[in-house]
Amino acid sequence: MKLNRFLLLFLGIISLNAHAQLGQPKAAFTKADTLRGNINSPLRTCYDINYYHLDVKFDIDHKFISGSNLFKFTATQDFTKLQFDLFSNLKVEKVVYKGQEVPFTREFNAVFVTFPQTITKGSRDEFTVYYSGNPTEAVNAPWDGGIVFTTDSVGKPWVATACQGIGASIWWPNKDQQADEVDSALISITVPKGLKDASNGRLRKVTDLKDGYTRFDWFVANPINNYDIEANIGDYTHFNDSYDGEKGKLTVDYWVLPYDLQKAKKQFGENVKRMLKSHEHWFGPYPFYEDGYKLIETPYLGMEHQSGTTYGNHFVNGYYAGKRGGIDLSNTGWGLKWDYIIIHESGHEWFGNNITSKDLGDMWIHESFTDYSESLFVESYYGKQAGQEYTHGQRMGIANDRPIVGPYGVNKEGSEDMYAKGAVILNMIRTIINDDEKWRQILRGLNKNFYHQTVTYNDITGYISKESGIDLSAVFDQYLRTASLPVLNIYQSNGKIYCMWTGCVPNFNMPVRIRVKGGEYKFFTPTSSNHNGPVSSRSRPAEIDLPGANIDNIEVDTFNYYIGVLKN
Repeated sequence: MKLNRFLLLFLGIISLNAHAQLGQPKAAFTKADTLRGNINSPLRTCYDINYYHLDVKFDIDHKFISGSNLFKFTATQDFTKLQFDLFSNLKVEKVVYKGQEVPFTREFNAVFVTFPQTITKGSRDEFTVYYSGNPTEAVNAPWDGGIVFTTDSVGKPWVATACQGIGASIWWPNKDQQADEVDSALISITVPKGLKDASNGRLRKVTDLKDGYTRFDWFVANPINNYDIEANIGDYTHFNDSYDGEKGKLTVDYWVLPYDLQKAKKQFGENVKRMLKSHEHWFGPYPFYEDGYKLIETPYLGMEHQSGTTYGNHFVNGYYAGKRGGIDLSNTGWGLKWDYIIIHESGHEWFGNNITSKDLGDMWIHESFTDYSESLFVESYYGKQAGQEYTHGQRMGIANDRPIVGPYGVNKEGSEDMYAKGAVILNMIRTIINDDEKWRQILRGLNKNFYHQTVTYNDITGYISKESGIDLSAVFDQYLRTASLPVLNIYQSNGKIYCMWTGCVPNFNMPVRIRVKGGEYKFFTPTSSNHNGPVSSRSRPAEIDLPGANIDNIEVDTFNYYIGVLKN
């Protein structure tokens, strides 16, 4: 999902607090945060989710939902008690195990179920949660979580879910953590007759319930994270296409409002296959051929719901900004040549959906790579220089306010800089590696090596270091775990010119490109000193031994490197 801070910065709005779902600073954390965010609690790690059957009826007139969710799981240890999650404003009607109701207690948004006998390690078992209530209504989706209840332009009901960050338990009961993705799921959404539901995966069955409602059964064959599971309800019309991709024929489906059909055919036709070709080139095969690819029109801007990306960009190129139409978030012109939501949100199929961070604190893994996919898309069709210009232009959206990595265990992400700064960092890593094909194979290798897996910070940064043959750990730590930029100090001593890093994490040894003005760049590697403190104030300098160099004609590649430069 794209945070609205970019748009606010672009429009010159000062407030940075409009995003309620991601990015708001928190002074302290509560027990409720820990219950929600602790992925290592024994009451959560004791069971591994295998399958959900979510069965929910939407009473749209009363903004009321009711239904059940079947949990099928494998016990990872002996236990008698477990935790699932459901927001406290929704009522747990009962929990049923082997045909009998079992006791449960609630604390904040956590629910604790006690079983009548020990469930033994390795056994497969199941229970069903029945629930109902008026769910949290999203006012400004996707930046606040919940359900959107609205109408389309001709007055027909239009309903959609969006819950990244805040969690899927805002509208249905589940094990609400990213670390344990369900292996497959059946999503049954019951809606008033005359409306349609579009959810993840493939439509298996439509049933007229003879009571004024219709049920739509969608099946997801691949592992899926909780916040991706969706319901989108409206007076939809459907059309389809296909794409000959790296793993064969990929089905491509579109669900849009009838009066937008012709606009959708044009806009989707001009963007989707170009996106698939570029993303598959850089990242490897689309990760969910079994479930197909979908775009679903929604009343909010868009979200990366796996195999069912939601779309509300008003069929314009750029990033939709109301009366201004589509704008270019890079301010370079390149961002107006394609539909932002299609390219960005679809990029999450690789980073976010295929590769998912275990902890919300590592949401940068989703957003940095996906933001970078925009630059790679530009490069695919307009050349490498254009792609790098696009990335460089995004710097105006960087705040350097706090670390990109958030605190672990409390369901809290880091700075919104995970978007623009994250993309800039990745472009910088590519520059350091200095081998474009190796870089492409690293990106593809990430999606192959961590295919349908949940990952940690060390998984991703360690893989890039290993495959590049360069220890980039200190570079990642500097840019992701601190908010400060390293400064390259260039100075002259005894007739020679030197450079050294200042204000860096220990062992910071990033190679940097320097040249004499008009010449070819050469790599130099000053190395920060090893010490026990959090920041190294100095580094071992490197001599800039370039013919004809003097303190005035030295140029540092600040187009591709996001650093400070100080000449003495």
